[in-house]
Amino acid sequence: MAYKAIGGDENQLYHNPQSRSYQMVKLATAVAAGGSLLVLSGLTMAGTVVALTIATPLFVIFSPVLVPATIAAALIATGFVASGGFAVAAITVLSWMYRYVTGKHPLGADQLDQARMMLSNKAWEMKDRAGQLTGAAA
Repeated sequence: MAYKAIGGDENQLYHNPQSRSYQMVKLATAVAAGGSLLVLSGLTMAGTVVALTIATPLFVIFSPVLVPATIAAALIATGFVASGGFAVAAITVLSWMYRYVTGKHPLGADQLDQARMMLSNKAWEMKDRAGQLTGAAA
């Protein structure tokens, strides 16, 4: 492919226009591909309309059975998913508790120990204060 300079500047180049026959071949290819895809699209649309026309009366006839069955299936699936999620959460918590009790120091153990110490200290403070207010010796 040949390139020509524009306005005498050697740094600005452009592509020569393609021959007319090459442009016609590109056009014919594009029209053939686009036309065949358009025909396939029309056939798909026609098939969908025919299938929907045939299936609609069946949906109306069987809807008293299909709607409750769909609702029941959705509820059952939701139950299984929730059950699985709760099982994973329970296993995770039990695993964390086992590692904590056996002294393996799982993630978050420091925060738990700190909170336990704060609650214990606050309980002792409240016990001492209650003893002071009631006059009992603590």
